[in-house]
Amino acid sequence: MARTGIVGIIERKRTYQWPEAQLNFWLIVMLAASATITGVFAYFMTVQSRFRVGSPWIFPYSVATGSLGILFIFIILGLVAQRQLLPGIVMLGSFILFVLFLAGLIETSIQLYGPTGSVNSYCNIYHPSSGYTSGQGEATLAYLETQGICNDWKAVFAFYIVGSVFLLWMMVMSYQVSRDNLD
Repeated sequence: MARTGIVGIIERKRTYQWPEAQLNFWLIVMLAASATITGVFAYFMTVQSRFRVGSPWIFPYSVATGSLGILFIFIILGLVAQRQLLPGIVMLGSFILFVLFLAGLIETSIQLYGPTGSVNSYCNIYHPSSGYTSGQGEATLAYLETQGICNDWKAVFAFYIVGSVFLLWMMVMSYQVSRDNLD
């Protein structure tokens, strides 16, 4: 006599133990880096548009790269909330963003500190000893705007460095989480 019945398949979800403090710190820093890069270059694109001149390729590239970084962070948060954050997904996404951040870092460094006509060379046009830093005139406004733009470029350069290092760190952390949770 054959035995009949329902055969159940037991499905076991594999969960990985992520270091919470490190993951939270990484998320906050990467959100700050991605948002800063997106915001600064979106502002630059707006200014270029107001002047009715084209934007260099680094502007939309950086907006897209920063936006992808923000999207990746929200995907990670969603997976963490469902307890389904897989090291492979994080490692792949981090690698892709690392390449994008590294390309942005290289081009930003060329634009900021390049050999001729670099942004940094324009940062020193209005020197404080020349009297442009005070008073109510167009020269003071030009000085303040120039310093603001220069500081934006330097902030983006710094956040590209920080983002690249943190993405590299996340690839290493993903590998460690994957290795530590082997059966």
